[in-house]
Amino acid sequence: MPTDFRCAVLDDYQRVALGLADWSRVRATSFHEHFTSSDELVAAIHDCEIVVAMRERTPFPAEVFDRLPHLRLLVTTGMRNAAIDLEAARAHGVTVCGTGGGSTSTVELTWALILGLARHLLPEATALRAGGPWQHTIGTDLHRRTLGLLGLGRIGSQVAAIGRAFGMDVLAWSQNLTRERAEECGARPAPGLDALLADSDVFSIHLVLGDRTRGLVGARELALMKPTAYLINTSRAAIVDQTALASALREGRIAGAGLDVFEEEPLPTGHEFRTLPNVLATPHLGYVSELNYATFFREAAEDIGAYLDGAPIRVLT
Repeated sequence: MPTDFRCAVLDDYQRVALGLADWSRVRATSFHEHFTSSDELVAAIHDCEIVVAMRERTPFPAEVFDRLPHLRLLVTTGMRNAAIDLEAARAHGVTVCGTGGGSTSTVELTWALILGLARHLLPEATALRAGGPWQHTIGTDLHRRTLGLLGLGRIGSQVAAIGRAFGMDVLAWSQNLTRERAEECGARPAPGLDALLADSDVFSIHLVLGDRTRGLVGARELALMKPTAYLINTSRAAIVDQTALASALREGRIAGAGLDVFEEEPLPTGHEFRTLPNVLATPHLGYVSELNYATFFREAAEDIGAYLDGAPIRVLT
């Protein structure tokens, strides 16, 4: 049965949300542009009882909950969202629910970035389209090179499998990684983070951001990397000191970086990660795929229906 509840679907950049699920039980409106301030956000959704947030694109700190007196249900795509203050939601009587989602799209994008950097696809394709030089770079072979994985969980283990298929030596480390887990995933356990960085030809990050991982890779750690090595980050920007990374790239102390995550998103227009020649950057596309979006919005609508029926599902708080 439809209700008069108003539902805002945020950050629907591709304008697809309303066509991927049945929203008939609420009055749903999708917003296609990112709100750059809490004032803009509150002004747009002030009267809404339900909000659907796309991953961590829009923060919901305590002060935003203070200014949304009508909000009753907040649905986030995925089952983890560090941009939502769950304690504040609970204090304001707001139910927060999540959705399912897959990891394979992030694995695939990780390899797109690795291959794009190794074979210089962006400069070569750009030159070809612009009538520039025919063949002006030499690609880096991945076969027999070392793939270093910072994290060997759900995503890292899949990245490892593809690395082995390319004939790479897979090395892994995290604070809780056991030898048994590494060997199960076809990887060698590194004795520590320093060794992982020093030995990697491709260093790819697959950790959850938390107190122990924030700033884990700083200037000292980046200095351990080979000048021919690539850094890949499809996890969270804050795991790496962004100022130190920009300096290392600018000065050519590492060969390049493939980046899908940034401390501020959307990335500001003038940011040097948009223009550094040894950076291959994408606008946080790791989870942006047909299958994930279909799951996100279908299950968001299911969460709404269950809440309206008085039996919330996939509850985070």
